[in-house]
Amino acid sequence: MKRCAWAGNDPLMQAYHDEEWGVPQHDPRMLWEMLMLEGFQAGLSWSVVLKKREEFRKAFAGFNPDKVARYGTRDIDRLMNNAGIIRARAKIEATIAGARIFCDMRDRGEDFDDYCWSFTDGKPVKGDGKTFPTQTPLSETISKDLKRRGFKFVGPTIVYAWMQAVGLVNDHFVDCFRRAKSPTP
Repeated sequence: MKRCAWAGNDPLMQAYHDEEWGVPQHDPRMLWEMLMLEGFQAGLSWSVVLKKREEFRKAFAGFNPDKVARYGTRDIDRLMNNAGIIRARAKIEATIAGARIFCDMRDRGEDFDDYCWSFTDGKPVKGDGKTFPTQTPLSETISKDLKRRGFKFVGPTIVYAWMQAVGLVNDHFVDCFRRAKSPTP
């Protein structure tokens, strides 16, 4: 069975590749969680975040945006002392701010799922299966819009990694067994 090379030999990375990466995600909360985790990944490898994902979920109340949006100084201090997560103050603060933006969007009637998928007309974009870009004009467009809304750690490279993770784009390589299983036009 052939996989995308980035999955390597690590069973955790292989399971992530086989079961999650590139599968179209439509749960607004999960789309937001993955965007926040991709922000934490900035400057690190995804395997670091993946190994800490369950601790992140505990630390950020299951990535419940309503709860995280209420986090204050004490919570930031608590998170900065949590060795189970990536302790970067700016990323922690960006996640709290991101929860507030998510809630504000929802409260104004804007569904995060609809918002995310509006950039692809509701269908995954199919990569060529031969190259593995780090950003695209579409990730630049989404990045600019997220930044305009106040999100942080959402540069075009982070956004593209997120797009791949949540299935907005199918970038499985041509010979990867998941390419055909990922629904794309």
